[in-house]
Amino acid sequence: MEVFPENKKKVRIWIDFENSPHVLFFKPIIKILEEKGYEVVLTARDYAQVIQLCDLNKMTYKKIGKHFGKNKLMKYAGVLLRTLQLLPFAIRNKPDLSLSHGSRAQLIAASSLRIPAILAMDYEFGQGVPFIKADLFMIPEVVKAESFLPFAKRVSKYPGIKEYVYASCFVPDSSIKNILDFNDDDLVVTIRPPATSAHYHTEKSDELFNEVMKHVLAEENSKMFILPRTNEQAAEIRNKWEVFFTNGKIMIPDKVVDGLNLIWHSDLVISGGGTMIREAAALDVPAYSTFGGKIGNVDKFLEQTGKLILIKNNDDIYSKIKLIKRNKISSASTGSSETMQAILNEIEFMANGKKA
Repeated sequence: MEVFPENKKKVRIWIDFENSPHVLFFKPIIKILEEKGYEVVLTARDYAQVIQLCDLNKMTYKKIGKHFGKNKLMKYAGVLLRTLQLLPFAIRNKPDLSLSHGSRAQLIAASSLRIPAILAMDYEFGQGVPFIKADLFMIPEVVKAESFLPFAKRVSKYPGIKEYVYASCFVPDSSIKNILDFNDDDLVVTIRPPATSAHYHTEKSDELFNEVMKHVLAEENSKMFILPRTNEQAAEIRNKWEVFFTNGKIMIPDKVVDGLNLIWHSDLVISGGGTMIREAAALDVPAYSTFGGKIGNVDKFLEQTGKLILIKNNDDIYSKIKLIKRNKISSASTGSSETMQAILNEIEFMANGKKA
């Protein structure tokens, strides 16, 4: 493995976590970068499970900013405020490169300080930052580059999907069965509700989620683990389905758990779109998406390859979602992935270009 000579100044890379999936995505990347001699500094937004996941993975980070809800004006105000909050950190740490998976606030801050910026994204209907271009957009090869050209000086594609980066080195841990109190006889269903505060959220996603709950709860031996996106969402679900929390049929973990491990120990995963459903697909766990917005090319690719089933209406819930036990292999595959290497190559190219 190539590393920096002892007498050469380390390249400092600033990574910003804005949402929960970013922590797991960047974790193995950070490890390899640090092993190669790069210095990595981290910032994290207090939203969803970002902070808890950083703590769970024993990361050193600076907590900066929070989420401002679904209202569009508040979202814009929140991005600008967090940009101002990030600036002192960037000025103090003087990074040679900024890196994130869709952090608009970091992109604006980096651009204002002329710090080269890499922005990774995998959903072509996400919102870019007007008048500001990332130096590099990294996207899955199944996504059209044209979708991001208005927001990037250069677009690079990597094979597979971002979830392959960390799914490729996942190893199951059976202790989760004792932690969450389930056994091999239970039909374990992991559910991620819709992202109600996201700009792409639709009422259709909520309707499908409610019908999915009814369908799974009707199965006698089902045990449901719900992973809400926010505390407010958790409270709403507890209130609506209170009786099933009381009898133990539904559980929301009290603490953040290893999401990949829970997915692997599940018989199926149902999600209102997003990373968790792709993680299930990456681990070959039956995956069903109830996302009611525009379907991106990544999900279309997973559907075409048989790794994901898109649920579009109530009839699909009852005809397509199979509430059956699955055969689990003894261990997941390990090792580096082609996806990981392609992403690392681009990061190092940009980082070393700054020092050239």
